[in-house]
Amino acid sequence: MTNSLPIRRAAVLGAGVMGAQIAAHLTNAGVDTVLFDLPAKEGPADGIVLKAIANLGKLSPAPLASKALAEAITPANYDTGLEQLKDCDLIIEAIAERMDWKQDLYKKIAPFVNEHAVLASNTSGLGINKLADVLPEQLRHRFCGVHFFNPPRYMHLAELIPATTTDKAVLEGLETFLTTNLGKGVVYAKDTPNFIGNRIGVFSILSTIHHTAQFGLGFDEVDGLTGPLVGRPKSATYRTSDVVGLDTMAHVIKTMADTLPDDPWHAYFKSPKWLEALIAKGALGQKTGAGIFRKVGKDIVVLDVEKQDYRAADRTAAPEVVEILKIKNPAEKFAKLRESQHPQAQFLWATFRDLFHYSAYHLADIAETARDVDLAIRWGYGWSLGPFETWQAAGWKQVAQWIADDIVAGKSMSSAPLPDWVFDGRDGVHAAEGSYSPSRNAKLPRSALPVYQRQRFPDPLLGEQFAQGETVYENDGIRLWTDGDGIGVISFKTKMNTVSDQVLDGIQHAIGLAEKQFKGVVIWQHKEPFSAGADLSGALGALQAGKIAEFEAMVANFQRTSQRIKYALVPVVTAVRGLALGGGCEFQMHAAKSVAALESYIGLVEAGVGLLPAGGGLKELAVRASQAAGADGDVFAELKKTFETVAMAKVSNSAVNAKELGLMRGTDKVVFNSYELLHIAKAEVTALAEGGYRPPMPARRIRVAGDVGIATFKMMLVNMLEGRFISDYDYEIAERIATVLCGGKVDRNAVVDEEWLLTLERKHFVELAQQEKTQARIAHMLKTGKPLRN
Repeated sequence: MTNSLPIRRAAVLGAGVMGAQIAAHLTNAGVDTVLFDLPAKEGPADGIVLKAIANLGKLSPAPLASKALAEAITPANYDTGLEQLKDCDLIIEAIAERMDWKQDLYKKIAPFVNEHAVLASNTSGLGINKLADVLPEQLRHRFCGVHFFNPPRYMHLAELIPATTTDKAVLEGLETFLTTNLGKGVVYAKDTPNFIGNRIGVFSILSTIHHTAQFGLGFDEVDGLTGPLVGRPKSATYRTSDVVGLDTMAHVIKTMADTLPDDPWHAYFKSPKWLEALIAKGALGQKTGAGIFRKVGKDIVVLDVEKQDYRAADRTAAPEVVEILKIKNPAEKFAKLRESQHPQAQFLWATFRDLFHYSAYHLADIAETARDVDLAIRWGYGWSLGPFETWQAAGWKQVAQWIADDIVAGKSMSSAPLPDWVFDGRDGVHAAEGSYSPSRNAKLPRSALPVYQRQRFPDPLLGEQFAQGETVYENDGIRLWTDGDGIGVISFKTKMNTVSDQVLDGIQHAIGLAEKQFKGVVIWQHKEPFSAGADLSGALGALQAGKIAEFEAMVANFQRTSQRIKYALVPVVTAVRGLALGGGCEFQMHAAKSVAALESYIGLVEAGVGLLPAGGGLKELAVRASQAAGADGDVFAELKKTFETVAMAKVSNSAVNAKELGLMRGTDKVVFNSYELLHIAKAEVTALAEGGYRPPMPARRIRVAGDVGIATFKMMLVNMLEGRFISDYDYEIAERIATVLCGGKVDRNAVVDEEWLLTLERKHFVELAQQEKTQARIAHMLKTGKPLRN
């Protein structure tokens, strides 16, 4: 893969919410980053930036993969720091959305930008060509728009907006960098106001606001309809607006009104009176503690426009509408929504109709293909399907006819006609060969840029199928498959990729096959999570039926599987993304190498359900502590680093943090684009195999902390118990964890082997499992998904 854009150092101009978080994410990705802002009026000149960097540690969700990374960001100001721009390869401007301010800043920095650096504006909607006007000739071909979505670490979308003067090689280099190094999904947008994501996304919100009033619905009621029921995030419409900030919302609406005077929907580009009233009162949403919704004690209240006051937020989707939305066949579902007389169903049909109408009408102006619109909305707004995919799934021709009928009947928000291509006999805009481009009147395939060859399974659009590989072995728990590249891939088939008996037996059998047929194996899942851990419902059933021997055999089989991963004759590499809890975490601990996507939430969480890790996890921590201490170091000091992680059932908030918690090794790999995870894991297998891989020698001389270690941990626990940080039962579980980690009641620095530690794990696990309080914790977790503190 060629990357014609070597980026060693980057600068971000503007330390506001977006700028500081973009700098944080560049730093996450290992890019040396300078963050600029105006010089402070008093105190140190870099005071504004220093304050912004300090604030990064307080934001939730966390912009930094590790709090320690804050120190890596270099603060600077425009008066004394511009010399630092000379050695930056990428400069991202992220100051306030004012054309004159941005242009003034460009004039100021232009003399300091070196001849190969790329300058990009993170504007959310200003004209890229107009911004480029003030740049010197030699910088214009290295300037473009790159619009990150908030929060930049978590939102997959980055819109790339070329100016007419932007060099193609610069765009391709930047696209490659954004995709692999920052883990983004890149969509090219044309230079039109608000680009693609916000143009369609904000229109959808405006249409929702309009129809909320038209059908007399409450804001809470609409959020009940426009969230997970229609494949969108839990925060739905109005709660999302509160999170984004109602002032920001009003600003974006005003930008649309000012910059799109000829849009046929222009009459709707204005903030409703209730929104203006909230802003005037300073109720801007989450950041001020009140907006459309407000928390009063433990209750949530919602604005009632008629009463001009808040009321209890208790209106939800009507049962009959929920029944329609549950229909699996989209064509049937849309037909039922359209014919239902229920105001909620009428509302939903109207919002979808106007969204489809607007997206089709403007497709040619704003994007090259329908794919760009659908991916922008999915990646930028978190929808499971974009507007065109939704329309196509519901039956393109029939829905087009209904939209046309509604336009004629005056029911639509605009009387603008649908474009002719909608009615040219097509059944949709997406097909296996590509997505429709109105400007070229053809279906265009996905980008052929080399970076995309690293994605074996890209995020699929409706109608796209990617070859599933050749099955080598399959049972009810797993599938072992290959692409014919000499590497086997094990994928789980259970719900949430939990670990059942079939998964355990399947992994062991698959590794046996791989030792004969392949150079190595990757454990990778088609979808998140990596694994939510052991199958608790199966375990609880065996316990309640009093089948203790059967239960103990399952635990022994779990340990056998972890050991099989560790001592396989070919390298086993785990490819982790999303949750890797309990047994999922233990499997990756036993792999020759673990490769984890940045957004991996890894933890040994058994204490939360009244158990302790017994798939070899505690044994592995004891082995690592002994190895780290060496022949005469302090084993207890090494154990202390991970004891709290396990006893408190801590889960990492990133793969980087998983290393800090001792759940991943320093040599394990963090990957930024989860769609590249399989590619990189296979590369690691190849590197290990080509390097003459041998499994580690069995750990027969493990030095343990023994009875002195256990006693020291108990002293720590007594303090926590007295401070009421833990319950009596938490104390008992943690004491048992300490006992296993320290190798049991043996002398300090005694030497044991792995089998000794595995036996200890099993014994304590089975004893805990038989206790009433543990069974109550497991049952509670299965029922509510939340831990019980008993």
